[in-house]
Amino acid sequence: MEVSRIRALRGPNLWSHHTSIEAVVNCTPEECAITTLEGFEARLRARFPAISPLQPTGHDDKITLAHVLGVAALDLQAQAGCPVTFRRTAPTVDNGVFQVVVEYSEEAVGRLALELSEALCLAAKNDTLFNLQQALSQLSELDEDVRLGPSTGSIVDAALARNIPYRRMTEGSMIMFGWGSKQRRIQAAEIDSTSAISEAIAQDKQLTKMLLATAGVPVPLGREVTTPEDAWAAACEIGLPVVIKPKDGNQGKGVTVNISTREQLVAAYTAASDFGDEILVERYLPGNDFRLLVVGNKLVAASRRDPPHVVGDGKHTIRELVDQVNSDPRRGTGHSTSLTVIRFDDIALACLATQGFVADSVPPYGQRVTLRHNANLSTGGSATDVTDDVHPEVAERAVAAAQMVGLDICGVDMVCDSILHPLEDQGGGVVEVNAAPGLRMHLSPSYGKGRPVGEAIISTMFGEHENGRIPIVAITGTNGKTTTVRLITHLLAQKGLRVGMTNTDGVYIAGQRIDTGDCSGPKSARNVLQHPDVDAAVLETARGGMLREGLAFDRCDVAVVTNIGSGDHLGLNYITTVNDLAVLKRVIVQNISDNGMAVLNAADPNVVPMANHCRGAVTFFAADRDHPVMATHLAQGRRAVYVEDGCVVAAEGSQQQRIPLADIPLTLQGTIGFQVENVMASIAAVWALNLPWDVLRRGLATFSNDGNNAAGRFNLFNFRGATVIADYGHNPDAMLALVRAVEAMPAKRRTVVISGAGDRRDEDIREQTRILGDAFDEVVLFQDACQRGRADGEVLALLREGLTGAKRTRDMHEIHGEFIAIDLAMDKLCEGDLCLILVDQVEEALAHIRARVEKAAA
Repeated sequence: MEVSRIRALRGPNLWSHHTSIEAVVNCTPEECAITTLEGFEARLRARFPAISPLQPTGHDDKITLAHVLGVAALDLQAQAGCPVTFRRTAPTVDNGVFQVVVEYSEEAVGRLALELSEALCLAAKNDTLFNLQQALSQLSELDEDVRLGPSTGSIVDAALARNIPYRRMTEGSMIMFGWGSKQRRIQAAEIDSTSAISEAIAQDKQLTKMLLATAGVPVPLGREVTTPEDAWAAACEIGLPVVIKPKDGNQGKGVTVNISTREQLVAAYTAASDFGDEILVERYLPGNDFRLLVVGNKLVAASRRDPPHVVGDGKHTIRELVDQVNSDPRRGTGHSTSLTVIRFDDIALACLATQGFVADSVPPYGQRVTLRHNANLSTGGSATDVTDDVHPEVAERAVAAAQMVGLDICGVDMVCDSILHPLEDQGGGVVEVNAAPGLRMHLSPSYGKGRPVGEAIISTMFGEHENGRIPIVAITGTNGKTTTVRLITHLLAQKGLRVGMTNTDGVYIAGQRIDTGDCSGPKSARNVLQHPDVDAAVLETARGGMLREGLAFDRCDVAVVTNIGSGDHLGLNYITTVNDLAVLKRVIVQNISDNGMAVLNAADPNVVPMANHCRGAVTFFAADRDHPVMATHLAQGRRAVYVEDGCVVAAEGSQQQRIPLADIPLTLQGTIGFQVENVMASIAAVWALNLPWDVLRRGLATFSNDGNNAAGRFNLFNFRGATVIADYGHNPDAMLALVRAVEAMPAKRRTVVISGAGDRRDEDIREQTRILGDAFDEVVLFQDACQRGRADGEVLALLREGLTGAKRTRDMHEIHGEFIAIDLAMDKLCEGDLCLILVDQVEEALAHIRARVEKAAA
C-alpha cells in the first residue's frame, strides 16, 4: 500500500462540510480484498481492539486495505479524544487506486493519525509490532498542544452558536470572528478594542493601584522597592505581615504572601527577583482570594480561589497525598484541563516549612496542608463558583476597577473574608487587575456551576442581531465566471460598498489590485475575507482550489453557476466526466446559507439538478422564458431572469423589472449571447442581495466590454476599419459561444489566432480548432509560453489535427510566439474584416493589441 498526495481540505469540500484529510492510496491486487490476506483482520484487532466494524452488520462486501486505513485513521483520533465522525473511501478510474477522506478537528492531528494508521495497517499485514498506547498518547498530546485552550475555545463555541464565522490567525490563540469590515479579533481573553495602554497599565501593578485608589476602590498600601533592605524598610512602614511580588508579574509567579519576618522577606525578595527587576511590597490582607470577571460593564462570574492543598489521613506522606490529588483526571500540565497538577518544587517545600512539615511528613487525620501561599489555578489551586453570592457593591467595585484601567475583559482579584458584604465593611481590597484573564475557573470550576463567559464576551463584541458576516457571492462554472464576477462587483460598488474580488486576473479591494495572477482559489478568497476594508466579497471559485483545499468560507449568501462544459480540465484529479465536474461545482450551492440564493443556468442540464441540493432559494436564468425549467419555476411564482422583447426581465410572481438590452453595453445590443447570459446571472445575484433597481440599472449602463472592466472577455477594437476581438476563451464550449457571437457580426473575411492549454485532454484541444475551422477563413496557430507538461510542438500538432476536414478554413499558419502570431494576423486585415484573437498572456497581449491600434489611428 502506497499513500500519496495528502491534502488538507480546510473548508467545505467535494466530500463533506467537515475539514478533512484526503489521500490517494494505491493498493496491490491482494490489498484490494483483505480476505486474501490470511489472518489480517484478527491481527488488526489484536493491535487495535477498539477499531470499528469494517462494514455494516449483514454485509459481505470486498474490503480494501485503503478502506481499513480510513477506518483506523478516524478511530485513532476518536480514541485520542478528538470529536470526529466522517470518513469515506472512494475508488478512482485507476484500478487499485482509491481516495481516502478522513475528518479532522486539528490538521496536524489528522495528518499524524493517517501516518499512524498506515503504520498500523502494515503492522497487521506483516505481523509486526504496533504500540497502540504510544500512538494514542502521541495523538492526544499533539491535540492538546495545537487545539484551542478552554478560555479561547469557549469564546469560539459561543460565536459558532450565534452563526458567527471564525478563523484561527496563528497557531496560538489569536482568532478573527466575522469577515471583512465586520470582523473582530481576540487574543486569548483580550479583544481588539482594548488598547495597548490599558494593557500596559494592568501590567504595572503600582500604577494600577494608584488609579484604583483615585476611583475610590479600596487597595492595600504598598510601594516599589529596589533592594532587600529597602523592602524591609517598606514592610516596617506599612506594617507586617506583607506581600512581595514582581511589579509586572502574572499567574502568581514570584508572589509570596503573609510575610512576617525579615528572613522570610529576604527569601521572598529573591524569589520575586527571578521574575522581574521591579519589586512591590504591599500590606497583606487576610481573607479569602476571589477572582471577579468583568466583561464590558458587567460582572459575569466570580470564583473563590483556594491554594493547592492536601488533607491528611494519618497514613500517607504529603508527597503521596499530592500524588493522589494529581491523579484526578481533571488535572493536567497545561491550560486544557479544568485543574492543574500541584507542583512539588522549592516553593512548595518552603511553604511546608512554614507549617512545620517536610515532604515525607505524615499529617494527622483531617489536617489541611497548604502547598503554596497563592491560589492561582496555574499553580494547582482550585476554584469554587460564588457568582450568585456577590454583593452589589462588590460588583460595582469590580466594574469600576476594570473601567478605570480601561479593560474590556478584566479579571479583578479581591481579598476579603466574604463576597457577601461590601469590601469597606470588612477591610478587604482589590489586590490586582488582570488583562487577558484565564476563564477556565469560571467555565469549569472545581466546585459549583460553570458560567457562560464565552457568550458574554461574544455579546460584548457583537450586537444582538449581528453575526459578523458580510455578503459573500461565490461564482463557478466553465465559462463566464470572470466576467460575471467583475460585473457583480461593479454593480455592488455602485451602492458605495467596498467590494473585495478574486478572479483569474488577481485580487481587488475597492477597485485596487493588490495581487496578480490566477487568484481564483481559497487562499486569495481568505485574503479578501480577512481584509478590514471589505464590505462585500465576490469570489471566483475555480475547480482546482476546491479540489486542493475546499472552500475559504463556511457558507455564502449567493452561489452562481454559469454553466458546466466538457472542456473544463476533465481528466485531472480524478474528475473524468461532466457529471463529476457538476458534483464538484455544486459544492458552493450545497454551502449556501439558509436564507441564501442559488443562481442557476436553466438551459444547462448539468446545472439544473443542483437546485435539489440547495438549502436556500433558487433563481433560474435562461434567455428563453418558455424553457420547461423556466416555465415551471415562473408558474410557481419563483424568481427567474430571461430575455423578452429586447429586454432582460427579472420576474417573481406578478412582479417584473425590465431592462432594455440596448441599455447594457456589455451585450452589444443583445448580439453577444454569452454576455447576455453573464448579465442575467449577475442581475439575479445582486437581486438576491437586495440591490436597488435604480442602482442596478445605472451599473449595467456603465459597464462595457473594454479591457479595464473585463480584460480578455470579448474586448473590441477598431483597427484600420477592421474589427479585432480579444478573448481568453480556452475550451470547446467557449469556442461555440464565440462563434455564435462573431457570426452575428458582419465581416468580409474572418481570421482567428489560437493556441491551446496543454493541461486539457487531447480531444478537447482538437475540438477547439474543429469548431473554429467551420467558422473562420484563416487560422493562425501559436504555441503557448507555457506548455503545461506537454512536449514542444505537441499542442500545435493537436490543433492542426482538429482542422482536418475544416469546412471553411483555407489558410493556416503555425507560429512560435504569441505576439508574432498577433502581428501576422493584424497585418493582413483589411477594412470590413474581423479577427478573433484568443489570447494567452492576457494583459501583455491586450497591451500589444492596444498599442498597434493606437499607432494605426495616429
